[in-house]
Amino acid sequence: MEQRGFRAWRQRRQWVVFMVALVLFWSGASAQIRYSISEELKEGTVVGNIAKDLGIDLSTLKERGFRIVSGSTEPLFQLNQNDGILYVNRKIDREEVCERSSVCLINLKTVLENPLEIHYVSVEVLDVNDHSPSFPEKEKRLEIFESALPGARFQLQAARDPDGGIYSVQQYQLSHNDHFRLEVKDRGKDGKIPILNLQKPLDREALKRHKLLLTAIDGDKPPKSGTIEILVDVLDVNDNMPVFTKESYSVTLNENSPIGTTVIQVNATDLDEGSNGEIIYSFGSNVNSKLRELFEVDAISGEIIVREWIDFEIEDSYEIDIQASDKGPAPLTTDKSVTVKIVDLNDNAPEIEVTSFSNAIPEDSRPGTTVALISVSDEDSGLNGKLLCSISDGVPFTLTPSSQDNMYSVVTKSPLDREKQSEYDLTIVAKDAGQPSLSSVKTISVVVSDVNDNSPEFSLSPYTFYVTENNHPGASVFSVSASDRDVDENALISYHILRDGGDVNKWASFLNINSENGNILALKSFDFETLKTFQFQVVATDSGIPSLSSNVTINVFILDQNDNAPVILYPVSANGSAEGVEEIPRNVNAGHLVTKVRAYDADIGYNGWLLFSLQEVTDHSLFALDRYTGQIRTLRSFTETDEAEHKLVILVKDNGNVSLSATATVIIKVVEPKEAFAASDVKSSVKDEEENSVTFYLIITLGSVSTLFLISIIVLIVMQCSKPQDYSSKYLQDTNNDGTLCHSIQYRSGDKRYMLVGPRMSIGSTIVPGSNGNTLVLPEHRRRASGEVRS
Repeated sequence: MEQRGFRAWRQRRQWVVFMVALVLFWSGASAQIRYSISEELKEGTVVGNIAKDLGIDLSTLKERGFRIVSGSTEPLFQLNQNDGILYVNRKIDREEVCERSSVCLINLKTVLENPLEIHYVSVEVLDVNDHSPSFPEKEKRLEIFESALPGARFQLQAARDPDGGIYSVQQYQLSHNDHFRLEVKDRGKDGKIPILNLQKPLDREALKRHKLLLTAIDGDKPPKSGTIEILVDVLDVNDNMPVFTKESYSVTLNENSPIGTTVIQVNATDLDEGSNGEIIYSFGSNVNSKLRELFEVDAISGEIIVREWIDFEIEDSYEIDIQASDKGPAPLTTDKSVTVKIVDLNDNAPEIEVTSFSNAIPEDSRPGTTVALISVSDEDSGLNGKLLCSISDGVPFTLTPSSQDNMYSVVTKSPLDREKQSEYDLTIVAKDAGQPSLSSVKTISVVVSDVNDNSPEFSLSPYTFYVTENNHPGASVFSVSASDRDVDENALISYHILRDGGDVNKWASFLNINSENGNILALKSFDFETLKTFQFQVVATDSGIPSLSSNVTINVFILDQNDNAPVILYPVSANGSAEGVEEIPRNVNAGHLVTKVRAYDADIGYNGWLLFSLQEVTDHSLFALDRYTGQIRTLRSFTETDEAEHKLVILVKDNGNVSLSATATVIIKVVEPKEAFAASDVKSSVKDEEENSVTFYLIITLGSVSTLFLISIIVLIVMQCSKPQDYSSKYLQDTNNDGTLCHSIQYRSGDKRYMLVGPRMSIGSTIVPGSNGNTLVLPEHRRRASGEVRS
């Protein structure tokens, strides 16, 4: 045993010695270097420094022509004569250079001259896994009868990988399936062959085609792979009934869909082929006639089609039985139920119903008073049936939602006033939330009933009336009118005169009023000379409960009529007749004042304006009478032939429409101067008595007029203080130098100003047309300076 081991050791040693001797012999003539590089390196990549590795002097490389001996093809490497470095001249593909070789060596021969040296350089190109396994086809089809038995084997095409070694195809994998498994047969240099092995019987009705994925994998980390799809078609045997593609069918359909609209298409399949696999569709035997009127089914396509209008509000869903049959000699059938849900469209406008309504509401109702109950509804559903209600703007009403859905109350939101608006047209709008939305409008009329909340109102306040004296008792002299903004009984007005016994209403006893129309009657005739103005109050009361009333002050001015004849104040005889005797000397000159006739008229204005005229005279050439003053003067001196006694009858008349008059007789006796002087002493005593009598009557008259004037002034001042009015009155009393009384009242009516004057007409005055001749109008420049009474 030991001898055998020793002998083997000697043999190995001799082999080593032989190899060393061989190398030394070869190196004497040349040298050899080996480099290793990877394929696909970039051009210019350094392989190695040959000069350095061979120990060649770098300075001699160029002189000795250091180079690579190459063939006619483009060299793979390049040698630099300056530094002796070997470079890659172009990209090297190992599979192209060394096809099907496990080791890829590229041998280079380098030459040095002077002396000649040859060196061999081997460059090993190392494989890089730059290729993936691939199959000749992307898809492989196999046809296998479903009657094939398990264990049947089917050889498949092998994959190819240009890389070598472990980078070549190392294994195959088959996608997971229940019927096949993969076997791999190794054929050495020809590679590994995949084989498909049937493990489980095939069923074409269960799966007509099997799709398998075969993957070839190399030995790299991570590995690269290539795939091929294997399609296994299973040949049929007719043994199956139709089967619907879905377990259940459910579809939505818009209501009002046009006739002919396809609702849904059902689909059934039959795994058999030919006529045994052809399907026809029909309604199930339990489908009623109503459904058959609404829908129809296409026997070939399985489409369910609309035949009539569909209305969600009638029915919101339908169950339709569909039958699928094949065309085999003995047809096999399958039933399936289709659920059709109808989608609501916003095709119904809201409906507004007034469930409770009070068409009249008192104007004193508080805010929040219910006027009506409104109910709204919409036959649509969802948002299409969700409603929003509103009421017209600008009205004192609002909508209040009720606790019950879609119920609203119309209530007042602010106080009402029938006198401002007695009726309201309330527009209620109900709008749904559909797209587009639909709306409805309902208008209700609410009448605001009257409440007695307004007092009667007179058309004027105060009233001013002018009444002519000597009116007929019991006749209507004027009327008042009041209105009430309320209606019916609340606006029915009655009138009465306020008789409270006060100074203001003390004249009310002379008046009566019609309670229905406000006409005021005078119970007695008024006398201007006794009463010139007074006031009283009238009350207007409505018929409401409780009643309301208001009063008004009425100012009454009595207008004068020509009802008083002139009264002769002088001359007046002892027996009361208007006769007098005057004695004058014969030697008086022309213009001598003989006497003056004095007269008075209780009326005013033209009615009291007196004019004097000679009605009868014995000699017109001797005496003249002043028309306005009543003075009698001589026109000339007396002569011896003139009579000693003259009679003058003087006519005194006023200027009323129907003038009244009085006459006075004056007898003038012409005496000698001495007789006249003597007679004057006798006569003076008589005349003093007469003048005293005249003076007495004059004082009484003036006192009466002054008293009436003062009363009028006081009444007007009281009226002016109680209610500011744009009127005033002024009564003027004056005794002219000629002894004739003059009265005047100035007042305004509308845009005209009037002055009632006494006997003497003011200069510049004019008679007012249509004023019965006893009213004067003041010129503008005189109006501003005079007091006025407005009417």
